[in-house]
Amino acid sequence: MQKLNELFSGGGDGEGANDSFLEDGSEGLCSLSTTQRMYGFAASLAAGLLLMFLSMIVFAIPIKFALLFTFGNVLAIGRYVVSDKNLRTAFLMGPEQQINMMLDPVRIYATSIYGGCVLLALICALLIHSKILTVIAILCETCALIWYSLSYIPFARRMVSEIMIRLCDTEL
Repeated sequence: MQKLNELFSGGGDGEGANDSFLEDGSEGLCSLSTTQRMYGFAASLAAGLLLMFLSMIVFAIPIKFALLFTFGNVLAIGRYVVSDKNLRTAFLMGPEQQINMMLDPVRIYATSIYGGCVLLALICALLIHSKILTVIAILCETCALIWYSLSYIPFARRMVSEIMIRLCDTEL
């Protein structure tokens, strides 16, 4: 466990090397031990991957696909967050810091659009029972998830925007 703490804290012998991010925020909403957090991370990862795999099996049935895919995406959001310095996880850093990062002014719009698309996909699948609307909602959810994930990588959204403008520019 010590090696994992050093890996996530950035290692090194400099100032603050003893402040591991695995141990930060253990008070508050999440008071799990480091081992319990690692088990939670592994379980969330396995469940998310399983749901994503099962969604591909039932791709021909859009409503079941939408449910499995959406719940797999929600587990994915709870499982990982890429920040400027490290790969961080909600289980490892705690739900309070995860929510604070999601509500950061840089990504508040991406978070709310992604949440709206998840809700829209569930409404289309469970209440409306429209296969076409469900597939459209899943496509929107996937685009919103990609945009949300890009918000954690410095300058990624700007770079993707510029590439899309260049690719879609009709003037030659």
